[in-house]
Amino acid sequence: MQAIPKSPERRPNMQTTQPKVYIIVPAYNEGPVIAETIRPLLTLGYHIIVIDDGSNDNTYEKACQLPVCVLRHPINLGQGSALRTGTDFALQQGAQAIVHFDADGQHPPERIHDLLAPILNQETHVVLGSRFLDPEHSKEIPTIKKWVLKLGIAFTGLTSGVWLTDTHNGLRALSATAASQICITEPRMAHASEIITQIGKLKLTYREIPTYIRYTQYAQQKGQSIFNALNIVIDLLLRKVFR
Repeated sequence: MQAIPKSPERRPNMQTTQPKVYIIVPAYNEGPVIAETIRPLLTLGYHIIVIDDGSNDNTYEKACQLPVCVLRHPINLGQGSALRTGTDFALQQGAQAIVHFDADGQHPPERIHDLLAPILNQETHVVLGSRFLDPEHSKEIPTIKKWVLKLGIAFTGLTSGVWLTDTHNGLRALSATAASQICITEPRMAHASEIITQIGKLKLTYREIPTYIRYTQYAQQKGQSIFNALNIVIDLLLRKVFR
């Protein structure tokens, strides 16, 4: 794994009415949509941290035009590494809760309140979004993607002992306790399974809430292919064997 920069380039933060909640948005070449994704989040009153993960487009410049904190990796390290950078920074600022939110605009900002409520009320350590809890929303998932996701659910459940209805949803919230204990070492997309595995090992409490994904043409073009999903599974298996 490549080392995460100790001092990523940053742009100081914004005004906010919720200083203890941080929304972390990892972004790689999201220049066309980053502003559109961030603007609805600004109305929620939380701290927002955008991690430009070595983009070679105008993602960084676009993010810097918004009243958010921007951290920058000089090279692309992967979404897992970007989330780790953002989480470490948020904890240093005294975060009470942290939300992971994808930069491509596929997550609904209005679900963030429901993600955070059980954590801020000290009812659980982790809240995970699931696109399978609402039958109406699950109908919108493309058929092939649905089967790949189901296989991922089975694989993660068997290897981690944590059985969820949706294991690769990037919308999640963590208490400061959970965020400080979960150490993301998978630099790229395998971090989603790694987080769930650590939830089980650390015996953190968790729950799922229904959410949905906006399957825009842009999000689908940038999303993971079936082959990439298989690569994640192979990578996780190899790491388990050789650790």
